[in-house]
Amino acid sequence: MLNPFDIIIFGGGGDLALRKLLPAMYRAYQEGNLPQGTRILPSVRSVEQRDEYIETAHTALKEHLGQGEYNNKDWQAFANYLVPVVINVTEADEHWDELKTILSEHDEDKSRVFYLSLPPAVYGTCCEILSTKGLITDTSRVVVEKPIGYCGDSAEQINGKIAQYFSEEQVFRIDHYLGKETVQNLMALRFSNSVFENLWDAKTIDNIQISISETVGLETRAGFYDKAGALRDMIQNHLLQLLCLVAMESPHKLNANSIRTEKLKVLEALRPLVAEQVDDNIVRGQYVPGDLGGKIVPGYLEELADGPSNTETFVAIRAHIDNWRWAGVPFYLRTGKRMKKRCAEIVVEYKPVSHNVYDDSVGSIQPNRLVIRLQPEESIQLTLMSKRLDNLEMQLEPVTLNIELSESYGSGFHSDAYKRLMLDAAANNPALFIHRDEVRQAWQWIDPIIERWQEKGAPALYRAGTWGPVDADELLAETNHRWFNTGEGA
Repeated sequence: MLNPFDIIIFGGGGDLALRKLLPAMYRAYQEGNLPQGTRILPSVRSVEQRDEYIETAHTALKEHLGQGEYNNKDWQAFANYLVPVVINVTEADEHWDELKTILSEHDEDKSRVFYLSLPPAVYGTCCEILSTKGLITDTSRVVVEKPIGYCGDSAEQINGKIAQYFSEEQVFRIDHYLGKETVQNLMALRFSNSVFENLWDAKTIDNIQISISETVGLETRAGFYDKAGALRDMIQNHLLQLLCLVAMESPHKLNANSIRTEKLKVLEALRPLVAEQVDDNIVRGQYVPGDLGGKIVPGYLEELADGPSNTETFVAIRAHIDNWRWAGVPFYLRTGKRMKKRCAEIVVEYKPVSHNVYDDSVGSIQPNRLVIRLQPEESIQLTLMSKRLDNLEMQLEPVTLNIELSESYGSGFHSDAYKRLMLDAAANNPALFIHRDEVRQAWQWIDPIIERWQEKGAPALYRAGTWGPVDADELLAETNHRWFNTGEGA
């Protein structure tokens, strides 16, 4: 049973807090996972914002909760958990003393979770003030959002600054994809089912694709995104973390240290891409105006409205893991904005049967395929070859075994990665968070790619509402593969 805790959300009036963090805590309350005595302390910049915060939170929940989740009775009870505070995260003024007084009202043994929903550039300053004001206790944790830095050196500087005030065991680097139930189910599928674990290596798997596609453009993130781009924003954290979970060896135990050790081995085994290897194995793109869902949407430069830019909004990578399990198996990573559909999925394509006993008249035999879909719906699909039952002749066709998790667990099932991760931080369970060594190793792989792009070339253009540049299709065609695009078959 989780003990009462205080969670201080720095940046409590920001988009992430209102759109994701508060709904996550509301769901935790509805499920009985917020113990009595727990407090949620969102920080805002002014007294006026503090006085209006309860109504701001009320509006945000009604807007961002799913259908049927909001009800006034639960809201009235949940509102009692909210204690908005005024904080300037870069200046140690009197408001920090007020925060200290509020936190000191309860037992000092009560866990404090400091959630930094802030730009990474101010992480160090905020942690320094927490230390100066004596707010860090032995049971305190700090949760930091990605991306941590813009390169390996800046990430080390940020992590080094945090480490001056918090031990590594107290630092919870969050990647919300790791909190998705289907991602957790990936480990359950692999490590508790012999039918998968015995067929999870280069002898049986032909290729693996990990894709995260978005239909949105820049929205409110233009300034940040043009400095980051898809490689830093998505590949360096989300996709590499998913790659680790797909490719890692079975951990000795399902605890944080064992899981992190195996993930780190995958990152260390990633074949480096440098100089011409970047050109041969990576495609970067940038969207131009196009038809998305029957509506013409502007291109990246039009949305940016800030002159020319070579920032990539699409990346496709052919990667290899040089170890005994995965030698020779290509891993294809793909992410992009203004794509045809919004989806996040892992596709495991198996090798063809070694000997085909059927002649061509039965139809083409397609490889077996396991599709783990993370969003928008969460599902697991396994495609097999089967005889057509409506035909007396021997005709084969692919059929799909489909597990829709929302249907399996009823209409009340709401998978919420942030809820899971925030409660794990409160419970001091770091298994789904990222160790500093993982951040360092990921940047070591990413930095040479960035350096090559700074030296040479510009992104290929693709129309909004498509699956990205033609070059990305050609990248897979070089090895006789093709992208699996959700809703369109192989």
